[in-house]
Amino acid sequence: MKIRIGLGSCGIAAGALKVMEALKAELNNHNLDIEIQKTGCIGMCHNEPLLDIIDDNGQIFTYGKITEKDIKGIIEQYIIAGNPVEKHLVNSNTNPNDFLAEQVRVALRNCGIIDPEQIGHYTERGGYEALKKAITMSPEGIIEEIKTSGLRGRGGAGFPTWFKWNAAKNNPGEIKYIVCNADEGDPGAFMDRSVLESDPHSVLEGMAIAGYAIGAAEGVIYCRAEYPLAIRRLELAIKQAKEKGLLGSNILGSQFSFNIRIKQGAGAFVCGEETALIASLEGERGMPRLKPPFPAQSGYWGKPTNINNVETFANVPWIIAEGGKAFAAMGSQTSKGTKVFALAGKIKRGGLVEVPMGLSLRDVIYKIGGGIKEDRNFKAVQLGGPSGGCIPVDLLDTPVEYESITATGAIMGSGGMVVMDETTCMVDVARFFLDFTQKESCGKCVQCRIGTKRMLEILERICKGEGQPGDIELLQEIAIKVGEGSLCGLGQSAPNPVLTTIRYFREEYEAHINEKKCPAMQCKALITYRIDPDKCKSCSLCAKKCPVNCITGEKKKPYVIDQEQCIKCGNCMEVCPTKFNAVIVE
Repeated sequence: MKIRIGLGSCGIAAGALKVMEALKAELNNHNLDIEIQKTGCIGMCHNEPLLDIIDDNGQIFTYGKITEKDIKGIIEQYIIAGNPVEKHLVNSNTNPNDFLAEQVRVALRNCGIIDPEQIGHYTERGGYEALKKAITMSPEGIIEEIKTSGLRGRGGAGFPTWFKWNAAKNNPGEIKYIVCNADEGDPGAFMDRSVLESDPHSVLEGMAIAGYAIGAAEGVIYCRAEYPLAIRRLELAIKQAKEKGLLGSNILGSQFSFNIRIKQGAGAFVCGEETALIASLEGERGMPRLKPPFPAQSGYWGKPTNINNVETFANVPWIIAEGGKAFAAMGSQTSKGTKVFALAGKIKRGGLVEVPMGLSLRDVIYKIGGGIKEDRNFKAVQLGGPSGGCIPVDLLDTPVEYESITATGAIMGSGGMVVMDETTCMVDVARFFLDFTQKESCGKCVQCRIGTKRMLEILERICKGEGQPGDIELLQEIAIKVGEGSLCGLGQSAPNPVLTTIRYFREEYEAHINEKKCPAMQCKALITYRIDPDKCKSCSLCAKKCPVNCITGEKKKPYVIDQEQCIKCGNCMEVCPTKFNAVIVE
């Protein structure tokens, strides 16, 4: 018997360390010698903390939302008495959770299963066998296998991976570099962090294979410093791989040498752009450079450089081990393999999912994600991070593939998928994401630096009820100029949230401007709280909760809100008993 506990960032934040301490104490109390294995995130972030109990027959029972108070009952009822505990049971071999059952896991194949701090756990599941195979192949043969797989960059642009590798290989130079872009900065995205925390060796192995293919002897992982657990586990993985002769000089007795180091970034969103990333690596301010030359021609220190993101590298060992045709057999005609998404927002089952390309957004959100919280109506999904676009309910059957997503006005991006319901104001969503990109602009381009600021000012006015006729058209005009005139992908895609919300939710903009109303009842300046005198029971709860004392009343008389003093905090509505529903927002 073995017990496995999820200790990724999501699990730790939910209290998994306390659960582990309680588990150790309870096992000790009963004199039970049972192995406790820490693991990373299996993706069911909505059920953290997670605890797996694996019996001697390989039967797995997964318990979710466990607290330290639940441990005693689980040990006594199941481990000692042999009766599975139904409470908190979220997954088992015989009754798999829909969240996991609908997935096809390649990049996430080891996440939540192995101990990321033990290289032996990785090798027991076939780890580094792909590297062993690769160094017996020709570099051209490896690149051909990647080409056969149809693997495209999972960082956002979807550029063919084999083409980038081949370009770096064919450009002359004795010194070449492999760079892993782990600068995951999208709000609501946590795919790269989870892979690095849960299965760091898959990334190291993928980088080593890429290094052999292009003729590079050094790799750099550019990871934001906000990921301390990922960095710690990466450092440990690099140390262990070197000790085993899987990194360093003359790997596995061959003539191939490859070292990997980590560069911690300061969290600038623009450093996710490859030339800005290179500038940061060189100790300069993270600002994009003109292309050409491309990094494959002149990248890090002016040398041929290949840059891929975490998910792309995590796929490589599987492709080399299983064959490019096996990867290409999954997905659609133009988008092969699988894609990892971070489901967040108004979704019942949030977390990490990996699905074959071509699956519809509807299936991802409803079959895997379980649908919308509180069974509200789906309104839109933001795909592609702050530079992505909002896809409406009418396009919910759009397949998850690069070209189809781009056609909607959104982008695949790195895989952030933020779900919104009927209570979401789309004008405010556009304002939120543009505020992010405007703050993260490096300022190099006038169009991006000034254009995003002017757009943000207009959106802020509209949300405050100060919108004017012609604002929508002005937003569109500036957005097009920003997209056309910006140097890098940040500025080029920054207008996407604005353009897609205008395209699909223009009526909300018009309501804000012409009627001074927010249809979703979210923009404070455009809503009013009042108390229905026929429903008010004079309980005084609203008055007691009001932070500015603008609600007055007396026994047996309905309470009244002074609209001049009201700050629109909504506390009155929150505390009004549901059986009364006396507070109305309009």
